[in-house]
Amino acid sequence: MNDNREKLKLILKNKSILKGNFTLASGKKSNYYIDARLTTLDPEGVNLISRIFLEEIKKSPEIKVVGGPTMGADPIVGGTIALSHELGNPLDGFLVRKEEKGHGTGKIIEGNLKAGDKVAVVEDVITTGGSVFKAIDAIEKFGATVEKVLVVVDREAGGEELFKEKGYELFSILKVSELL
Repeated sequence: MNDNREKLKLILKNKSILKGNFTLASGKKSNYYIDARLTTLDPEGVNLISRIFLEEIKKSPEIKVVGGPTMGADPIVGGTIALSHELGNPLDGFLVRKEEKGHGTGKIIEGNLKAGDKVAVVEDVITTGGSVFKAIDAIEKFGATVEKVLVVVDREAGGEELFKEKGYELFSILKVSELL
């Protein structure tokens, strides 16, 4: 994983670290922004992320499904389930909307999640973990169990502590201090 992690670190540094004045999803102000989608939508970037996440997911063989909050998790879920199939240990995938659809099936969770499933939740970047906690709430109300939370970058703004306090195992590929 170390070689994959170092390659990913370079891609993130070159593509995803933006300097300026930004307001984060948490409402906090920052002089940098991590536009991780520039890496998760890069073919090598998403492949490396998927490989690292699959290595971590394999440590919990009860996990058969991977998903997360829509937008940040979308390319990661797609890459991870595609690679899991290619490597002979297929995982199903799902996405959690910010709110229920007002049309069609009206679902908040789209994809292949069933009550009783044990899942890994993935996300590109966490600050305080707000969008991930909303997704976890929807997943647990649906009747599935979150076994692990995996993120590409932890902004080191208290999210890790909150996950631990709430009893969730958090795995991050990189900390923001490694990228700045």
